[in-house]
Amino acid sequence: MDITILVVIIVILALGFDFINGFHDTANAIATSVSTRALRPRVAILLAAVMNLVGALLYTGVAKTIGGKVTDPFKLEHGLTVVIATLIAAIIWNLVTWWKGIPSSSSHALIGALAGAAVTSEGWSGINVGGFSTIVIGLLLSPIIAFVLGYIIMFLLKHLFARTSPHHVNKVFRTGQILTAALQSFTHGTNDAQKAMGIITLALVSAGWQDHLEVPLWVKISAALAMALGTSVGGWKIIKTMGTKIFKIEPINGFSADASSAAVIFTATLTHLPVSTTHAITSSILGVGAAKRFSSVRWDMAGRIIMTWIITIPISALVAAAVYAVLSLFH
Repeated sequence: MDITILVVIIVILALGFDFINGFHDTANAIATSVSTRALRPRVAILLAAVMNLVGALLYTGVAKTIGGKVTDPFKLEHGLTVVIATLIAAIIWNLVTWWKGIPSSSSHALIGALAGAAVTSEGWSGINVGGFSTIVIGLLLSPIIAFVLGYIIMFLLKHLFARTSPHHVNKVFRTGQILTAALQSFTHGTNDAQKAMGIITLALVSAGWQDHLEVPLWVKISAALAMALGTSVGGWKIIKTMGTKIFKIEPINGFSADASSAAVIFTATLTHLPVSTTHAITSSILGVGAAKRFSSVRWDMAGRIIMTWIITIPISALVAAAVYAVLSLFH
């Protein structure tokens, strides 16, 4: 098939992935503020869309990591097919978990799929072991750090406001949640939107259309707009899971969870590491819930979410391998 047609298909699929990522993962950014009624749903979605757009336009470090550290785009013989298989597999997994209302990781899906397609195409030599290992370590450590940070922030706030009336505490932190929801949405844009940018850039390099991993301006703008548009659609199934099914969230809990997860995500962005915003906010909520009262957390629901995290990378890799095998018949 003509290279230009393949690149166009990849751009469409990547922007589609970004759109799905927008309504799939935006729930993470606004779930707590919606569940505590700090923000009306439509206002929360609009705020998240705008802040996602701003964050996506300002940073590109994560895009370069996605584009060059999992596999080497300069050495892939069938790089465009690898990218197409990656995107199809990641989209399939995102839609399945969204339909089930399970907050899985778009990041895990994309990285697992890219690894699976690259190995199927090139063998194990198709994987940049050092870069891939660094990314996986970041993905594994970030939820642990988010859990601990959420626990610490909630523990401190709980004791700091122990003698303050619940009505006053709720009023103060319900207002504070507007700020943390905006911050959480901004950090989501700085990290998650970069993944589609990185995939498109990888495709451009594989096609021989550019010889570097710098993200073109049109890629930045289109990916940022796709995510913002997806954000505007919302993800009510996941909002319900995040906001009500883990534990009963009050404004002080939502503030603590958003602040801790935003800190983890933005730190990762500054170090050019792709992390899962889903894992960060969910782990923060679990940490906050444990600090509030350990027994208040629905650990059975938490177990379901964690199991989804564990299986996402291998399943996405297998799906991508299968898709690549089918596509390779047309080489």
